[in-house]
Amino acid sequence: MKKTWKFLMMLVVLTVFAAACSNGESSDGDKVTLTAWAWNVNVGALEEAFEVYKEDHPNVELKVEDIGRLDVYDKLSTGLAAGGVGLPDIVLVEDDRIGGYVNAFPKGFLNLTEQGFDKKTDLFPSFKNDLASIDGTFYAMPFDAGPTGVFYRRDLFEQAGVNPEEIGTWDQYLEAGKKIKEATGAQMLPIDKFKDDATFRMMLNQQGAYYFDAEGNIDFTHPAAVKAMEMHKKLDDAGLIKNVDGWNGTVSATIDASVATIPFGAWYYGTIIDQAADSNGNWGVFPLPAFEEGGNRAANLGGSAWMIPSATKNKEEAYSFMEYFSTDVDAQLVSMEKYGLFPSLSSVYDNEAFTAGVEFFGGQEIWTLFGDEMKDIPSLNYTEDYSIGFDEAVKAQADVFNGKDAKTALEEAAKRLKDRTEREINSH
Repeated sequence: MKKTWKFLMMLVVLTVFAAACSNGESSDGDKVTLTAWAWNVNVGALEEAFEVYKEDHPNVELKVEDIGRLDVYDKLSTGLAAGGVGLPDIVLVEDDRIGGYVNAFPKGFLNLTEQGFDKKTDLFPSFKNDLASIDGTFYAMPFDAGPTGVFYRRDLFEQAGVNPEEIGTWDQYLEAGKKIKEATGAQMLPIDKFKDDATFRMMLNQQGAYYFDAEGNIDFTHPAAVKAMEMHKKLDDAGLIKNVDGWNGTVSATIDASVATIPFGAWYYGTIIDQAADSNGNWGVFPLPAFEEGGNRAANLGGSAWMIPSATKNKEEAYSFMEYFSTDVDAQLVSMEKYGLFPSLSSVYDNEAFTAGVEFFGGQEIWTLFGDEMKDIPSLNYTEDYSIGFDEAVKAQADVFNGKDAKTALEEAAKRLKDRTEREINSH
């Protein structure tokens, strides 16, 4: 009888042990280690959030690999093509690449709608929800965004007697630039004329247009694109565009005050306070000018989201942590205040830390300005051909700066893009 009782007790112990293991909580304290791929300041933001998260989840650990933005995409594409081999539990993906990855690898990422993330849509602006989902199904959790504005030098504006509050349209921006250049010698904005089209993209987005329309059709010949490119030409003809060489050229122009404004995403705040520290208090921000009086002044440049490869062995743990990180106000405030990552989480925008004035910007409430803009940013469709579209847009821009008519340059770009995308389809 004693032997039978001991045997039964052993069965109970084994059953409890097995149940604990099935919940990821073994009796000897085994831990689940999540791996994540990210780059730059995103790494620190994720790690700091996890330090708080693990207080309530002691059996979960996190290992974040900072392997560089392009390396992330190379390794991710290779792993997905191999059926998920070697992939992490969590990966950071820029908004412009989400649709392309899901379309190319429809089974490659965890369906977050099935996990209940569709119940969180009211926490984020509609344009971020649109970017994180494909045909209504969520495959990504919105993270940072790039609401745009015009960062400007207060001293140059004051020297020229220009009031930024009176700049409501791009034509008014052009006239203000002429005054500033005459009074100070500074040009109005930096553009890498032959390698990047950031200002063109902002101008398109604020008008509700982009390289492709909502159905994925090439949209370079849209009147909004012609307007945007013609404005580039006007600014250049007036001598207001400083041609810079890539990112470093833009930063140099920011530091030496050779330009009076930098139209960019909110994330450029971090670069200004880091690289132009001696200009503390001498900066301000105003919304992008519109193309007509009372027109939309909201656009987005940049932004990313977190995705969970479906090959993960830690689906529940990965989803739980990323849901926390994406929807926790304090975690998102740390990402913004310490790392300059503008949050997509709408509930952050009412927080006292968010609405306070920023000393470096003369006490201006710049985060409120950017936050108010988020609801008015038009959705866009990057498609899987975004990188080819970008390439052709830059070529069209270069043609315009070299003297070609804007409409003609865009029509030719549209034709080249059509030819290239058709070849891409046929090659598969």
